[in-house]
Formats: sequence, C-alpha cells, structure tokens
Amino acid sequence: MPDVVSTRPLLDKLGVRADSRVAIAGVVDADFRRLLHDRTSDVIDLALHDVPPTGMDLIFLAADSVDELRRIGILRGSLVPNGAIWVVSRKGRQATLRDIDVIDAAKSMDLVDNKVVSFSATHTALRLVIPRALRPAVRPVSGPPAGHGP
Repeated sequence: MPDVVSTRPLLDKLGVRADSRVAIAGVVDADFRRLLHDRTSDVIDLALHDVPPTGMDLIFLAADSVDELRRIGILRGSLVPNGAIWVVSRKGRQATLRDIDVIDAAKSMDLVDNKVVSFSATHTALRLVIPRALRPAVRPVSGPPAGHGP
C-alpha cells in the first residue's frame, strides 16, 4: 500500500495558529520562515545559547547531532503547558540523527514525542510535548450547577 501524502499546508500540520508565540532556534529554511511570518507576528529568532521568554507555544529547534539535542532541556522551560518543541533534522541518506536519538533525549527531559511531519524535501520534524500527567492542573471554571442559572 503506498504512503498517504498529506495535502494540508505545512503550518497547519505543525499547529501554527495566527496567535501562536513561536521561537526559532537554528532553522534556516527561507520558505518556512516566510510562511511563518505570514501566519503570525510573534516570532523570535534565537542565537545559539539564547533562551526564549516563557509562554512560547511552539519552538523549532534545528539539530544535526545528539549533542545539539541537549538544548531541548533549556527550551522546555519556555513552553506553555500544551506547547511543543519541534526538532527539525535532515532526513534520508543525509540524516545525522535517528528518530530514536530524539525520542531518547526527549524522554530524559520529561517530554514525549507524538507526531512526525515531513518538514521539507530534505528535513523532517518530530514534535515533543510535556506529558499530560506532568502538566499543571487546570482548574475548572466555577459557576452555578447545570440547570440552576438565572
């Protein structure tokens, strides 16, 4: 059976909304950057050792080695509880990282992988998120019990 190719736009697959707060760490893809800036105005470029402010919805991290994956732990602290770090790396014969390398690094930093996307013809992206069990509890909105409103 042939692979199913998604026709959804890349930014939709990556979960980028108009109100997303986004940080980019080392991803130099010009087409991606143009699309991103067309979608949201809240985009921060990070230098090699920069830490983004807290409250980031999405962080895109370019990585080509296991050593570069160590940065995930630093970036994790900037995520909103339901945010994601997308690790963007080369795919195919040019790959220098295996998915299992990214997954192992994520687990060691209390993150889990839950999606993979073909980022471009040359790169893949693996989404890392904070497991639900480790996210802060959300308090329900209080109000009158059902059927007891005005």
